[in-house]
Amino acid sequence: MKLVSKSLLVALNLTIISTANAVVVAHPQAIASSQVNTVQTVQTKSDDKKQEDTTAKKLQDRLAELSRDRQLIEADRLYLGGQFAAAEKIYRQVKTPFAQSVETQQRPVPIVDPAQLSPAGKVYWREAEAGIAQNLKTRTLVPLRLLVEQYPEFVPGHLRLAEVLKKYDKPKESLKVLEQATAIYPAQPDLVKAKISALAEAKEWMEASLTARQFALLNYNQSSTSAEFTQLADENLKRYKSHLRSELRGNAIANVLTGALGYALTGSLFGPVSAVQTTAMLLQGESNVGESVAKQAREQLPLVKDPEVVTYVNEIGQKLAQVAGRSDFKYEFYVILDDDLNAFALPGGKVFINAGAIAKTNSEAELAGLLAHELSHAVLSHGFQLVAEGNLNANITQYIPYGGVLANLFTLSYSRDMESQADTLGTRLLASTGYAADGLRNLMVILEKQEKDAPPSWLSSHPDTGDRVDYLEKLIVQNNYNRYAFEGVERHSQIKERVKKLLVEQKQQEDKKRHPR
Repeated sequence: MKLVSKSLLVALNLTIISTANAVVVAHPQAIASSQVNTVQTVQTKSDDKKQEDTTAKKLQDRLAELSRDRQLIEADRLYLGGQFAAAEKIYRQVKTPFAQSVETQQRPVPIVDPAQLSPAGKVYWREAEAGIAQNLKTRTLVPLRLLVEQYPEFVPGHLRLAEVLKKYDKPKESLKVLEQATAIYPAQPDLVKAKISALAEAKEWMEASLTARQFALLNYNQSSTSAEFTQLADENLKRYKSHLRSELRGNAIANVLTGALGYALTGSLFGPVSAVQTTAMLLQGESNVGESVAKQAREQLPLVKDPEVVTYVNEIGQKLAQVAGRSDFKYEFYVILDDDLNAFALPGGKVFINAGAIAKTNSEAELAGLLAHELSHAVLSHGFQLVAEGNLNANITQYIPYGGVLANLFTLSYSRDMESQADTLGTRLLASTGYAADGLRNLMVILEKQEKDAPPSWLSSHPDTGDRVDYLEKLIVQNNYNRYAFEGVERHSQIKERVKKLLVEQKQQEDKKRHPR
């Protein structure tokens, strides 16, 4: 066979390609196509490699997770058997150390004796005392303000400044001084008592009652003081109810409210309810407010009926409630068939958590952390406070009636102080019931990761989760809470699988409704 001449090939726009065994005639477009295919093949191989690496990483993570769970299950077995030292050894090996040093800048230790002041502080105090004796306003206020500003640890300085401001007809400024002082030293009973008295004189009896009750609960170790503040809480609550009754009798309240209390009284979530009706509801107390709202919630939300799941959550919740310090509530715990990691508490001890909270936590201690946090909001009367202030309406309408994905109720528009209090009491409840004290902290780590992967809309108003993780770590270390206690992995894993199955079944049913055959 004759070889084709090169000139003819050029005329035909073809090319000679030499191979190891033969000479091949090829069209340039075929060469270009071949090059593209080669690039695509390389790209495909690269993608396959990445996918293989990802799969391998997931497999490694899963194997590590299974190994960790096995060790924690063994540690839990030892802990429940009373072999605490052996259990702690395993817990320490498995659990990740806190991410950073929890050493914090300590506030100066509060002092009450003027003799403990520096020379300059003593001068301010003497000048203020002299001004009071001579009834000289400027000579009194100027040194007192300097004293409080430069020596905030001197408790009598705050108290005296508040007294003087009240004397000179500045009650709002006086209360502000006490609020700032209690923010710095929230465990100082004299400061808190003065704040309660100032609130009562301003006829803010509900706020005075809540301040007293929260101090009693958060400072339970001061038994005599705790009893005194519980009594103050009850007295101010009686005054508040007495005031409401007089308003009700005189029909002095004429505003119209809508929202949660509206549906509680009228059966319609968005139906109007007069402030007189609202007052009547508040007079019934926290438990009745919570029960009224919870009744409608139970009717409208898709609650999990699985007895094992319901029993599991209720057992954890009741265990925490026993040490919560409020025996006047009937505590109830419900699971909503929703895959978000959310929860909320109603006044009177009614707590609802999403099934997703079980599915996305790794242990009973973490789930208990969520329940303890929400329970603390109820115990500290945060929800009732929102009702009394008229702020619960918009919050409740975010999630009742159920409309798909629940709004996050971990915040429920609570103030940062409320969130901090719930974190503090919630962690104490965990430690008091034998759970690993970092259960709530570990839950926050999960939420922090969730924020990075897909930030939920509710996080725009939520306290920074990373800051809360740091705060909880410091709280655990400073209070010497035991984070090497019961985790509860084995049973939680079993319930977790049941919940995941329920969520899959729910999704399948929803898909069938959307795409009927």
